Amino acid sequence: MHKMVYPENFESKIKFDKIRQFVQKNCLSDMGRDLVEAMKFSTEPTEIRERLEETQEFMSILEEEDQFPGDHFSDARPFLNKVRVEGLFLEVAEMVALKQSLESLTAIVRFFHGKDERYPRLTAQAGDIQLFPYILQRLDSIVSRHGSIKDTASPELGDIRHRLQRKQNGISRRMQALLQQAQTEGWAEKDTSIAIRDGRMVIPVPSAYKRKINGIVHDESATGKTSYIEPAEIVETNNEIRELELEEKREITRILRRFAEDLRPYVDDLIPAYDFLAYIDFVRAKAAFSLYIEATVPAFSERPEMFWYSARHPLLWLSLKNSDKNIVPLKIEIDETQRIILISGPNAGGKSVCLQTAGLLQYMFQCGLPVPVSEASRFGIFKKILIDMGDEQSIENDLSTYSSHLINMKNFLRYGDENTLILIDEFGTGTEPMLGGAIAEAILKTLNQKQVKGVITTHYTNLKHFAAETTGIENGAMLYDSHRMLPLFELCIGKPGSSFAFEIAKKIGLPKEILEDAASKIGEDHINYDKHLKDIARDKRYWEEKRRRIHENEKRLDEVVEKYRQELTEASRLRKEIIKEAQQKAQEIIHSANKTIEQTIRDIRENQAEKEKTKEIRQKMEAEKERLLSEQASAEEERIRKKMEKLQNREKNKKTKNKASASTPASEGTTTELPLQKGDFVSLPNKAIGEILEINDKTAVIALGNLRTTAKLSQLKRASASQAKKVARTQPQASYANIRENISQKRFDFKPDIDLRGMRGEEALQKVITFLDEAVMLNYKEVRLLHGTGTGALRQLIRQYLSTNPLVASFGDEQIQLGGAGITVVKLDI
Repeated sequence: MHKMVYPENFESKIKFDKIRQFVQKNCLSDMGRDLVEAMKFSTEPTEIRERLEETQEFMSILEEEDQFPGDHFSDARPFLNKVRVEGLFLEVAEMVALKQSLESLTAIVRFFHGKDERYPRLTAQAGDIQLFPYILQRLDSIVSRHGSIKDTASPELGDIRHRLQRKQNGISRRMQALLQQAQTEGWAEKDTSIAIRDGRMVIPVPSAYKRKINGIVHDESATGKTSYIEPAEIVETNNEIRELELEEKREITRILRRFAEDLRPYVDDLIPAYDFLAYIDFVRAKAAFSLYIEATVPAFSERPEMFWYSARHPLLWLSLKNSDKNIVPLKIEIDETQRIILISGPNAGGKSVCLQTAGLLQYMFQCGLPVPVSEASRFGIFKKILIDMGDEQSIENDLSTYSSHLINMKNFLRYGDENTLILIDEFGTGTEPMLGGAIAEAILKTLNQKQVKGVITTHYTNLKHFAAETTGIENGAMLYDSHRMLPLFELCIGKPGSSFAFEIAKKIGLPKEILEDAASKIGEDHINYDKHLKDIARDKRYWEEKRRRIHENEKRLDEVVEKYRQELTEASRLRKEIIKEAQQKAQEIIHSANKTIEQTIRDIRENQAEKEKTKEIRQKMEAEKERLLSEQASAEEERIRKKMEKLQNREKNKKTKNKASASTPASEGTTTELPLQKGDFVSLPNKAIGEILEINDKTAVIALGNLRTTAKLSQLKRASASQAKKVARTQPQASYANIRENISQKRFDFKPDIDLRGMRGEEALQKVITFLDEAVMLNYKEVRLLHGTGTGALRQLIRQYLSTNPLVASFGDEQIQLGGAGITVVKLDI
């Protein structure tokens, strides 16, 4: 058997039918929805790669391009096939649908022209599509954008409508004159107006006066008090109008027949074009859904394996997206050496979610859909996916739950091989535990020998022992916080999990004597085994937390050491420059002194002093000069050398001390420099001194007098004590309460979106500037600007400003289902 999924309701069991519905909601046409419905599980690497790459290309289009052309994806194939029959023609509504869809087709093909490098697969598909300018030209000459036949569709139609218009205008004027005459005579009410009955214009008159007007009575009111009369002189003109309308209808039919004859030779060429439109609608829907669930196209191999990191169940993630709860991502590794993961742990701990995530993501991937995992993940290809999940009890077939499980196991053993992925929930349950556990162990042994890959959940202790002793099978545990008695929904591979049955029973208040009696019945060894599992889990979490803290301390220490090293290097450079400058000044002083000495010697000579004495004085001066220079240089060098040595020793001592303290619980979290805290006074890059009011992840809110600003922590320096005192003296303390109260009110009133539609450019831009300033002040990291699509001028003006604002980290279109290009989502760098 080449490929297989089991059982028949496989898709509903893993909830892929829900994924299919989500994708269909993104389609713009029934033909796209039909392709989503036809989306199938594939085992061919080339086919899977093509499906994924074309979806990835469309994801790039939706993220990078301003707008993808083509809003109309009407399926014209049914009525194109109708035109194949001689004598049949398109209705006006079908003509409009054909025109709009061909315009979309032309725009899409032109969009992909010349984009082979950016979107190779989609461009290759578009390159084979033929355009139909002649058909579009004919349609444009016949059908208006409002869905009516143009007067210029044929000269005869234009003439008929011109005559019809003239007749209608004339009859309208004459009817108004007759109505006024009847009102003047008192035969009609003053507030009466012309009415229409059976497509003919009539005058409403009281029934008592209906004989006063010569004409035909077409209708009466429900009470019989009002009669609707068509004047006799108008009857003939109305008949002429009716004949012209029939003539107009015949002419339109003739135009449509003639167009059908023109269209008929192109039908065979048009059908593939609509297949392409359906394909584009289908791929676009897949891409839109993939962006919505933040999915990626992972690397993959042709081997049956799983290396998944940060994997998320897409449906669970969507349900938790707008709540305070966070989904715990799944990490799972399956290959030839670690083939089967046996997951144990407490009920409601997330075992079944892990199992369903494994089946759903693998099936999505092999159907050509991107999956919500990290980019480091790698997917393999399985020929068969077999699952045993949920209660399969059947009254009709007289099958118990356990019997249905055994039938599934029989099929697993029959069809399982090295290219098979099996997913079994609550393996072995449904019958007497000892027998069920023994049969489950025997089945697991055979499945392992068949080299199948899979994920299995169980509570059976004997299976945990078997997995620990068997090559190819690994224990896995759903982690549980035994202190808070809450599941952590995190899968840990490499050790079995405890069911925490006694702890959960204690939590819900089961009597103590019942638990003691149960413990005595199950045996001390079993209790100790479960207890040891809990102790191992607790100790592992403790040491992992300890290792994490040590790693953080070492990282901070390295940063401080690097900072000292840079400061030391800079200090050494500055001192060398100072020494050089000092030496130059000393040279200048000595040079000036030399001049004085020369003058002295000259004076001595002039006074006829002894030659030897003069020479001796000169030598003494030279020696003194050399001594001064050497002493100054050597003393400065020695002072710098000692200072640098002192700094280096201090750096080594701190590194040793921090490493020692990081390894002992008593000194955990110790760092070289205390972090900034709320209430500290700091110096900003512009030298302003302020007090920290609030510290976030990477930013802090600073009070500068009566003002409040936000700055990055990396830009702040702790102010000296004197600076802090000076600021504290000058700042009015009572103002902080006012600031907080004012900010709280602003935060309460502020909405993270603004409607700019209908505003002029400058007015809208001023609103955006003020709005962003308030958002930054109130620490909003994301806001939405609603400007509409329109001509695009307002959106372009706003985005030009956003690209120059240093506080804006990024901006782009809203998701399609939330407004698309009509809304700009702005992320602020605060």
